[in-house]
Amino acid sequence: MLIGGILRDSSFFCIKMSAYPFFYPMAFPQWKEKLLYWADSRFSYFALTQGNEHSYPQNPFDSCFFAGNKELSENDLWQKRAFKVGVLGYDFKNQIEKLESNNPEFFSLPDLCFFVPELIFKIDSEGIYASSRLSAEFLSEIETQVIPETGSVTCKISPQITRESYLKSVQNIQNEISEGNTYEANFCQAYSGEFETWSPIAAFLRLNQLSRMPFAALFKAKNNWLVSASPERFLKKSGSSLIAQPIKGTIRRGETASQDSENRKKLLASEKERAENLMITDLMRNDLARVSKTGTVRVEELFGIYPFPRVLQMISTVCSELNPDTSLKEIIRATFPMGSMTGAPKISTMKIIEREESFKRGWFSGAFGWIDESGDFDFSVIIRSIIADSEAKKLYFGVGSAITIDASAAQEYEECELKAQAILELLRGN
Repeated sequence: MLIGGILRDSSFFCIKMSAYPFFYPMAFPQWKEKLLYWADSRFSYFALTQGNEHSYPQNPFDSCFFAGNKELSENDLWQKRAFKVGVLGYDFKNQIEKLESNNPEFFSLPDLCFFVPELIFKIDSEGIYASSRLSAEFLSEIETQVIPETGSVTCKISPQITRESYLKSVQNIQNEISEGNTYEANFCQAYSGEFETWSPIAAFLRLNQLSRMPFAALFKAKNNWLVSASPERFLKKSGSSLIAQPIKGTIRRGETASQDSENRKKLLASEKERAENLMITDLMRNDLARVSKTGTVRVEELFGIYPFPRVLQMISTVCSELNPDTSLKEIIRATFPMGSMTGAPKISTMKIIEREESFKRGWFSGAFGWIDESGDFDFSVIIRSIIADSEAKKLYFGVGSAITIDASAAQEYEECELKAQAILELLRGN
């Protein structure tokens, strides 16, 4: 059938480059922006992923575009019948373990939100790679798509807790550590805003200029939006291989190459940051071991230091070989949520942060990505991301850091401000 002038067939449902032999240069200004607005006017669901040419272990997100109208039920999500794209919300944890999420929510969000794309394109800076010949009608539609003039990306934004409340909660968590109830807890705070007009598409494009990340993504699910500049992978499956890449350890980029080099050495030498990273790396090793062949879980890289636009991050890579016939549902139940966003041990720590945090995380600190028909997938961690509801006219974003027994509450608060910097610049129009 023809959708928007494009032939739909099963060959679209493949991320391998060999399946995209037809290249269409987009030789007109703002073609990517026009493609997004074109999709917004025709589809209930669409997504754009961008790796921004980062040199990232096991590679960043492919740069792809997806669009469709069919939402998946939870039961269909776990089947291999179709390619799917979407979100695992953090509060899906309550369906995995005996946990609760009772903090106030900014607006209602589904725990699981996936769609089946009717269109999938590989994209680059020059144009579109397609699996079939595209019609002149489609190319004309994109070229003539009007970009709305009301593309506001700013709104009034407010922190949900005071600095004093944050410091008190950190002390409470450190008391829990002293009592042996947790070793490390990822404590998060939120910023929220309301708007009359706010453009998720314009916001994504601007955020991707301010902070080009390896797991950048824009996701529309009816009236819910995700505008993401994530630096972190949750989990990737390729054949029988599983890859988890927890981030723990952050330091500001230097203003000069020399300062950058010094900050890199300082981060790598920090006993505190290494301890935080090692605890979560061990947690991910344990998570992967639950669904992997005995003896195959390995740390491919420990304490790797990688540069991003505003920060240097410490990333470890954990790999394993899956047990035969392990299902997608079994993999997710064994590993979700990402340990870097909970702490260790996982279950008791999630109970502690639920008590200390002031908001329901919703999609924040969950995962976004795609799953192909064979069961391979790639998911980012939803951090450095704005979550919005175009009907409620509200948005929020979360930011957090790891609290350990020797953490300085004031320094952790400053780290949160550093992580929030790009989004605050976007929303405040700085």
